[in-house]
Amino acid sequence: MPVSALIRLLGALGVDAPSVRSAVSRLKRRGLLVPGRTSGGAAGYGLSDAARQLLDDGDRRIYGRAPARPGHGWLLAVFSVPEQERHKRHLLRSRLARLGFGTAAPGVWIAPAHVHEETRHTLERLGLAAYVDLFRGNHLGFEPTAEAVARWWDLESLACQHRAFLAAYEPVLRRWSRRRPVRVEEAYRDYVLALDSWRRLPYADPGLPSGLLPEGWPGGRAQRVFAGLHSRLRDAGERFVAGVLA
Repeated sequence: MPVSALIRLLGALGVDAPSVRSAVSRLKRRGLLVPGRTSGGAAGYGLSDAARQLLDDGDRRIYGRAPARPGHGWLLAVFSVPEQERHKRHLLRSRLARLGFGTAAPGVWIAPAHVHEETRHTLERLGLAAYVDLFRGNHLGFEPTAEAVARWWDLESLACQHRAFLAAYEPVLRRWSRRRPVRVEEAYRDYVLALDSWRRLPYADPGLPSGLLPEGWPGGRAQRVFAGLHSRLRDAGERFVAGVLA
């Protein structure tokens, strides 16, 4: 798409034109955007293969991941990075945290086993696989797994993030549940802002089985609110984008 279309689309979200051009330049330098021609022959930018892979990975996590169930087991990531490459140690820790891993012990990170494929793919893509061994297994003791989970993850911080999303977007969902007809630019704006806020949560939250979570855990409610916004606003927002591109 041409940069002018990006400027209009992001302008609807309150982003000014110089910021859009600066972002395009950064993404081009990182190899995520590549120059090309639109169907009408105008100059523009498209997604690189690496960018498409990133978005595919994100779609699976943001839209499609079911919570773990008891008996599915755990994934352990055990890593060792030489001191002269400590910058990779920081990158490795930050990526594991973004994939939803908790810290079981120094150099030993843990997550529900269902994140195995995504973890392996991410580590290979970032050139970090040589520093990590992955194991699957069950927790055998010596304390109740629910108590261990409370040590491995900062559950209160995760709950606060879910509550913040609910405080911001439950009123938006209630408003759209009453509103007819749908105005496509408003739908686009509210949906993209909600998506931008929500997308961090499926990464920070590992999707633990409900039996291991504190009573009144807000994660399921937050997921239902995002699903409600998605079902009500996504198609209308897509019509706004199609109109801009046309």
